[in-house]
Amino acid sequence: MRAGRIAGLVLAGTLAGCGGGGSSSRATPTETITVIASPSATPTPTPPPDGGDALSGGATTVFNTTIDAFGQPARNLPLDLRTDFFVGNAFFKRDWVTAPSSTEGSDGLGPLFNARSCSSCHFKDGRGRPPLTSDEPFVGLLFRLSIPGEAEDGGPLDEPVYGGQLNQQAILGVAEEGRVAVSYSEIPGAYDDGDPYSLHIPTYEFVDLAYGPLDADVLVSPRTAPFVFGLGLLEALDEATILERADPDDSDGDGISGRPNWVWDRREQRVVLGRLGWKANQSSIEQQSAGAFRGDIGLTSALFPADNCTAAQADCLAAPSGGSPEVDQNKIDAITFYGRFLAVPARRDVDDPDVRRGEALFASIGCASCHVTTLTTGTRADTPTLSEQRIHPYTDLLLHDMGAELSDDRPDYAADGREWRTPPLWGIGLLETVNRHTMLMHDGRARGFAEAILWHGGEGEGAREAFRALSRDERAALIRFMESL
Repeated sequence: MRAGRIAGLVLAGTLAGCGGGGSSSRATPTETITVIASPSATPTPTPPPDGGDALSGGATTVFNTTIDAFGQPARNLPLDLRTDFFVGNAFFKRDWVTAPSSTEGSDGLGPLFNARSCSSCHFKDGRGRPPLTSDEPFVGLLFRLSIPGEAEDGGPLDEPVYGGQLNQQAILGVAEEGRVAVSYSEIPGAYDDGDPYSLHIPTYEFVDLAYGPLDADVLVSPRTAPFVFGLGLLEALDEATILERADPDDSDGDGISGRPNWVWDRREQRVVLGRLGWKANQSSIEQQSAGAFRGDIGLTSALFPADNCTAAQADCLAAPSGGSPEVDQNKIDAITFYGRFLAVPARRDVDDPDVRRGEALFASIGCASCHVTTLTTGTRADTPTLSEQRIHPYTDLLLHDMGAELSDDRPDYAADGREWRTPPLWGIGLLETVNRHTMLMHDGRARGFAEAILWHGGEGEGAREAFRALSRDERAALIRFMESL
């Protein structure tokens, strides 16, 4: 058993997190989707002419600071395409049911699953979090599983009994794979000026495992559900725009050596640049969505045609199917369209003196070396809404060594255990408004912006130590800037 250094990992006992192609034999031409656009999902106000740095998503940016801030269509999305957006939203929110069902377009749940809908994990299109109490279910946090070696596509090699992800729920007649219990310990620390802080370290225990023990060499990676807005803009970046910032050998000597991840694209049947996911291990919104349907909800699609059952799970293999595939291409396309045109909310208080001061500090201590402020999308004739947009995502979409304490010891295509993709920071200042929490990092261990910075190691160590050396007022200004994003 190899445990990630970031958290103790315990295996105990035996028993028992939502993200395309082809048409489904279960699809019915009479299926009707009723779309009701809520008042909060109407076009947002036109920004003032001096919007400037507030336009995080360029012309797609929406001005909404409510609980629905992450669920808006791109501001420049033509009105004749908005119905398609809301159809996708309906599928994103749909609760899937066990097959067979009279609602054939919605059946096929499981047999093993973690959620019944995409929105269960990505509530209000935002970020998931780990459970706060011992009896709270794991919905916004999932556990990737693998063993040393590579799958045929070059990705992680699934754990032989439990597959690529632990599923903590199952349909009637099928045993759930098991449960995970989480506990936390505190490590005290102090800034250079003497102000104390404490870091929150999770420990995970796998219990009630239904199909026997996990492999002795199992590799585990806890991952929270990330934001789903703004993905279309990241997908619209030219490959060259991302690769020009890569410096795998740190040839410029600045201590930052971002690397691209190269992953298998199921649609194109070739290796391409990864740009989505915590390890940049997904190439497109379509593939990420179809993969999450299979891994999280247990639904097959043309891109992922096999149920998420292993040879050791006879009850899972014998369970009724919702069709082949269970999610037809029209639904995959609708979900992909929705994810592609979910808008980024505008920044707020961009001219506030404390925000401006914090922005300068963010750059001066080195945060902007990886959290790149400004990029421009490519020319996209097929999606002019996303074409040639000057955006402020605060990411380079590259992999960076984040140090031993954040390592999951689990390779994912070209990413090693210590490497993580720089997560975009746009919209993060509205996380508490929309999702009612501020739990950050890939596993939600950081309880706010300061702790997230203090967890940075490896290539982020210099920025972390520079943050620790700031005065109390300077730290407050930097956090104020992040709250404006």
